[in-house]
Amino acid sequence: MKILDKYIEFEWDKGNIDKNKTKHDIENKEAEEIFLCKQKFIFKDKLHSQKEERLRIFGKTNKNRKLLVVFTIRNKRIRIISARDMNKKEVKFYEKKINTTKI
Repeated sequence: MKILDKYIEFEWDKGNIDKNKTKHDIENKEAEEIFLCKQKFIFKDKLHSQKEERLRIFGKTNKNRKLLVVFTIRNKRIRIISARDMNKKEVKFYEKKINTTKI
């Protein structure tokens, strides 16, 4: 999905700026690293896209931490809604996708 090609800036609102650090021990910069990962996969989040389109990105940080980040695009900026470590099922899905996809 080429959705990220034209978006390189991030926008953090006051409600989310420290939420991922507090809940999941993920710094904002670490969550942003996922978008530069070569082995990333982006999916539409149809279940949570009522008011605006939400997307999910699976990828690894520079320290090989596997994260799932939920985000949206606002005013030509990436707005991260939440970030957390992948659960076991998601890791299995991600690793299978890596092994079956040419990147």
